[in-house]
Amino acid sequence: MSFALYMIGVVLFVGGLAWGLVAAHVPHTYVAIACLIALGLGVMGGVSRTRTKDISE
Repeated sequence: MSFALYMIGVVLFVGGLAWGLVAAHVPHTYVAIACLIALGLGVMGGVSRTRTKDISE
């Protein structure tokens, strides 16, 4: 899977998370913190799953 496709999924997830938290009347500071944590975890997961492996000689 390509990194771009993985990041599209992460952005959709973060958007849904933010929407749900705002609909639940969670303060905006906590919404921002939760979204930044989810985005960071998504980027780390995407990089680790889509990076190319080094060829050992």
